[in-house]
Amino acid sequence: MADPIPLAEYPRPQLQRSQWLCLNGTWNYQGGKAVTSANNPTTALPFPTTTQKIRVPYCPESVLSGIQRKQEINMWYQRSFTLPTSWKGKQILLHFEAVDHQSTVFVNGQKVGSHAGGYDAFSFDITALLAPGANSLVVAAYDANDGRTPSGKNGPRGDYTFSSGIWQTVWLEPVNKEYIQSLRLLPDLAGKRLKLDVKANVGTRVTAVVLEGKKEVARAEGRPGTAFSVPIANPKPWSPDSPFLYDVKLTLTAANGQVLDEVMSYAGMRDVNLGKVNGVVRPLLNGQFVMQLGLLDQGYWPDGILTAPTEEALKFDIEYTKRAGYNLIRKHMKTEPQRFYYWADKLGLLVWQDMPAIWYPNEDTLSTRAAFRSELKAMMDDHYNSPSIICWVPFNENWGAFDVATITDGVKQYDPSRLVNGNSGFNNNPSYQKAYGDPKNGDFVDTHIYVGPYKASEPDENRAASLGEFGGVGLFVRGHMWPVENNAYAYEPTKLALTDRYVMLLDQVEQLMRYRGLSVAIYTQTTDVEHEVNGVLTYDREVEKMDTDRIRAVNQAVIQAGLRLVVKKE
Repeated sequence: MADPIPLAEYPRPQLQRSQWLCLNGTWNYQGGKAVTSANNPTTALPFPTTTQKIRVPYCPESVLSGIQRKQEINMWYQRSFTLPTSWKGKQILLHFEAVDHQSTVFVNGQKVGSHAGGYDAFSFDITALLAPGANSLVVAAYDANDGRTPSGKNGPRGDYTFSSGIWQTVWLEPVNKEYIQSLRLLPDLAGKRLKLDVKANVGTRVTAVVLEGKKEVARAEGRPGTAFSVPIANPKPWSPDSPFLYDVKLTLTAANGQVLDEVMSYAGMRDVNLGKVNGVVRPLLNGQFVMQLGLLDQGYWPDGILTAPTEEALKFDIEYTKRAGYNLIRKHMKTEPQRFYYWADKLGLLVWQDMPAIWYPNEDTLSTRAAFRSELKAMMDDHYNSPSIICWVPFNENWGAFDVATITDGVKQYDPSRLVNGNSGFNNNPSYQKAYGDPKNGDFVDTHIYVGPYKASEPDENRAASLGEFGGVGLFVRGHMWPVENNAYAYEPTKLALTDRYVMLLDQVEQLMRYRGLSVAIYTQTTDVEHEVNGVLTYDREVEKMDTDRIRAVNQAVIQAGLRLVVKKE
């Protein structure tokens, strides 16, 4: 029996069609310094029958890829595919959810196109290059990983294993010549409407139907390229405690009424903004202050590095975070596949989304800074529709920071529907770069304190106070540690002692929330990561390092105390 296709779930839950073909699985592979450069090649590399095999979509550095290299720079992938006969006469789109960093794609020896960016999805129409029967697909991926493009923690000044190449799902999809290319959904809870912006061919019409289960609650018609709204009479708000999602069905029709395309999506009706509560600036969710209590979530796995081994693993981290009584994660220095945000949307978890850092913004500034700006925008576009994402974080601790205040304003301008934390932990800075410090704009005054939470941020006239990272207390768990020298910001000897210390830290967080205006606290971290042993879980997710029932109880007590703070809103 053939190996099952890894990560074979539908990769794009917010723009879903019934027909598709997953290309994950075994590919042919050539890589390393000796192989032809994969940096924007004009011709495809030939693949002899004896070529090494790799499992896509796991990076070549991972165990799950089957090859476990140290750092690949030049990567060449090849596989064949045959289209289902029912796709005859359709336009065929080839989708990549993420490839790090420069990709060049060939079909049947012909160059299709190229893409730069390690964290955003891209696609090509390959219809004109297809042949009857088997077709050959070659992907060249080049990843210098030299800190001059966004690379987060797997860059040269990061802490963890390098990762390169294809690291999210590759797939094919048939569409008509006129089809829905993209969709933006903007909930307006106070205005009782869902705003839609659909990209499709000129001259077509879009019908949007909002469903609660099978029942239609609202519908509206509009044209692609012009935003329109669906009024929802009594919208059910989305929140971590009640993560209600509406299904949204979109139908594209020609002028004569012929149906050209049909897609399914979903939406959560929620508003997020700042407001004053008893004179203190705080973030409001659906008009109410909810203390945001979360985990720093780095999304690394021992066997898949940046890629979760399975859908269950991807979902597990969210389920555990919920079970432990948190309502937030800060997705730190990386992005995840669309399905991760789908589970955050569906299960109910607030997300702060970091932009992966660039490491050398002051070298070759025209290209490095342009790459950062364009990839930041692409990341926001990719995840715009997820109600769980309530805050963008362009920079962390001054790592690779530049034009912080301008970029913070730019992010807010590009997406006014969310909060922006311009430079989380502006009080810290790496030794190689001068600190930008407090940008004095955006929505948060944000400091990092290890172990903390002593003297966490206090709000000012226009911004809420956030403790963007604290904690980081370690526990050694023999048999569940990465084989390097392990470390943390502080240590406890036993599960009981670590739990006691965590409860005490959270009692202090509650004091800061009540009397110093703190609105967000993010504990480091969800799991151990390689040399770091300060996770709530071990790196293999097999051991809960604290008593989860006690963690849940104190987390929920702090969140509930926050809800009782509200005496009056100004």
